[in-house]
Amino acid sequence: MFIHLTFLLSLIFILISLKVQLINSLIMQQPFPPLKNDRLIRVAKGLKTDKLPVWIMRQAGRYLPEFQELRREYSFFEICQTPKLACEATLMPLKRFNLDAAIIFSDILVIPQALGMTVEMQPGVGPVLPKPLTIENMKMLQVQGAVSRLQYVGDAITTTRYALKGEVPLFGFSGAPWTLMGYMIEGGGSKTMSKAKKWLYCHPEASKQLLDILTEVITEFLLLQIEHGAQIVQVFDSSAEYLNRQLYFKYCLPYLRKIAYNVKRRIRDTKMDVPLVIFAKGAHFCLEEMESLGYDVVGIDWTLDPEKVGNLFRDKNVTLQGNLDPCALYAPKEELIKMTMQMIKQFGTDRLIVNLGHGIYPDADVEAVKTFVDAVHAIELK
Repeated sequence: MFIHLTFLLSLIFILISLKVQLINSLIMQQPFPPLKNDRLIRVAKGLKTDKLPVWIMRQAGRYLPEFQELRREYSFFEICQTPKLACEATLMPLKRFNLDAAIIFSDILVIPQALGMTVEMQPGVGPVLPKPLTIENMKMLQVQGAVSRLQYVGDAITTTRYALKGEVPLFGFSGAPWTLMGYMIEGGGSKTMSKAKKWLYCHPEASKQLLDILTEVITEFLLLQIEHGAQIVQVFDSSAEYLNRQLYFKYCLPYLRKIAYNVKRRIRDTKMDVPLVIFAKGAHFCLEEMESLGYDVVGIDWTLDPEKVGNLFRDKNVTLQGNLDPCALYAPKEELIKMTMQMIKQFGTDRLIVNLGHGIYPDADVEAVKTFVDAVHAIELK
């Protein structure tokens, strides 16, 4: 009798689970809600709008008390890999601030994970890859099926698109080939990237082989995100600053160009129009070349002079994004407003998406973020 009851309860549980999956599947087949606030998408495409769009790199993260609360219950990658939790984290900053975009909660290192590498988020340290990539073990990378192992990111994007109800557009993103290569070889962050750069000097063919693999996976990963609802995607080359002009021209620009070309070619075939953003931190030595890579938006880091950058791109068919120093959020309120206004004045308001010049820091004050966002929206465009 007990066995029959257990079997019956198990059967009921399975049927309920199947019903929930069916309902979710039917919901996900419905069209996404129409976009209400399209400022950022319009500006990315070179169109006019009523106000400057503003969002913040890493806007869903550790500086938010509610995210810290979520992290007490779940590990970092549990949140990334659970669509419902990733959606919850993505929406957190939009409940506090009048932002013009959401960016899916994820991490650039999900790609090394999908390639079979272990990535740990260690408290007080950050990302750690305990078994770094070497020339000898590179053949162990699990390239086949890598993108399918990132399906949870696509599912998180779809879930979030419905949850946003069309309020603002949703960013997808990926790390750039060189940046991912650096983490994979160094085993985490590095002040020099000397181990990864050693590959470029001593093993140029192996370096190109690895960059080719990453370029292909990144391209397919961005397309997966677009297919699942991302309305704009950004490529983060956060480690560009560790290379000189010669190395960047040889080991970065060709791969970034290939990603943009292939993503745009593929989405063009499906009649989709999704802007692409490139953010290469510290790549001041080839800023002008960024315009010719095929991206719609070029992110500018906080070290560059907005006026000089604005003049450089004045007649180019590209939108700029940036570039307030993240540490400016520590400043008194009036000073922060003044710096924000000055930055915008120097850039000019034509084809500008306002952002920080790097990701927001964990100890940023949430009130300062509100001040920054509200200051941008206080500007009425004619």
